[in-house]
Amino acid sequence: MTLSAERRLLQGVIAATCTVSLSASITSILQGPGWLMANDQVATDLDSHFRYMSGLLLAIAIGFLSCMRGIEQKGPRMRMLALIVVVGGLARAYSATVVGMPSWGHVGGLAIELAIVPAVTVWHWSFARRANREASALL
Repeated sequence: MTLSAERRLLQGVIAATCTVSLSASITSILQGPGWLMANDQVATDLDSHFRYMSGLLLAIAIGFLSCMRGIEQKGPRMRMLALIVVVGGLARAYSATVVGMPSWGHVGGLAIELAIVPAVTVWHWSFARRANREASALL
């Protein structure tokens, strides 16, 4: 696969993964935690915290999308965003051990946080290293 084709594939995978975060975060900001529960009665502080965390999720997704242009130069940003996502995934995994397994949607989020994001980060690192080495050779 050429570096150009790999760049487009990497960008496509990141964009597709971000659509999950974008849709979940926007829905959560607008509707609060009630859309996840059978009972719409939610404590005010829980609602506030839930929407705040959803805003952070939205910002993280936008951060990943901001890496698309010149993706081979965005290693530090990609790794910082990935670290934030993985730490959040570890917190979600802790909740699963203490409180119990969440719904399938949240299990999917856990898979993204602890498997897909780390894998894409390693792929990005490998791609960026090869792309930057090729660019240096052309100079």
